[in-house]
Amino acid sequence: MTPDRARTLIPLIQQNIGAIPLEFHAHCNNGFAPFNYLEAIKLGVDTLHTAIPPLANGSAQPSIFNVAANARALGYKPFVDLEAIKPVEKHFTYIAKREGHPIGAQREYDHAQYLHQVPGGMISNLRHQLRTMGMENRLQETLEEAGRVRAEFGYPIMVTPLAQFVGSQAAINVITGERYKEVTDQSIQYALGHWGKEAPLVMDADVKDKILNRPRAKEWRGWTPPDLSLREVRQKFGGPGVSDEELILRVIAGEAAVKAMLAAGAPKEYVSAAQPLIKLIGELTQRRDCNQVYIQKGSMTLRLERITNRLRRETAIVSS
Repeated sequence: MTPDRARTLIPLIQQNIGAIPLEFHAHCNNGFAPFNYLEAIKLGVDTLHTAIPPLANGSAQPSIFNVAANARALGYKPFVDLEAIKPVEKHFTYIAKREGHPIGAQREYDHAQYLHQVPGGMISNLRHQLRTMGMENRLQETLEEAGRVRAEFGYPIMVTPLAQFVGSQAAINVITGERYKEVTDQSIQYALGHWGKEAPLVMDADVKDKILNRPRAKEWRGWTPPDLSLREVRQKFGGPGVSDEELILRVIAGEAAVKAMLAAGAPKEYVSAAQPLIKLIGELTQRRDCNQVYIQKGSMTLRLERITNRLRRETAIVSS
């Protein structure tokens, strides 16, 4: 969305929603979200969705610090305690730098965004999927293919789940090197009208034939979406011992993803000034860029020395 479009669309929505509260949620894929938020503020929208750095910007929401500062510059008073948020920003920025994760930054304008319209979160997922196959350099090619697939699908709105249908099929077309040589079950369902009766009417006829001219399509022709009760969902995804939170994760992400998450164990802990000295020692012993560490503060002395003996790699001596 551009600021010009925000100035026309927001009032139109406000005129038609009555007493329903209006919130603004936008991503920074093309760098416009902070500008659109200012237009929303001027037009009376008082709830804006933001993110905390280093997770802000990039393909995420604008930084809460930037939006709050710009709101104040316009003469408004943000209802947020920024001082309470700063430790959160500091904590996750430290982790991101330590683990080599990217720091969210403002994006340059990319007109191709208006052609493929792949959501920012999906772009991140596509990049990850291509990276696992050693094909991250083909991301731009995949996005361009997504624009072609979207046109051939009859320009479906690029929101969940239709955006995933288009993006997944585009990635498969690029990976296999032959368009529609392999197709997803979701593409077949879409072509059969299971995700909207208008889809088969607006799709490119040749593409629809390629998708449906395969044995797998016959299996989906008589399919109807399941309409399970909560009790049936519990029986299918884990039984009565599964919490509501885990049940939702199992339904949305799949049981394999949940099992992998649980197998990973508790989140990794990071040393901070509020944690015990023993954790600091344990952290220092993991470093491989030095052979000796010597710390002295007041009457306390800490010395760590790497020993070449195979049976004894590190020693820590603390005295006071």
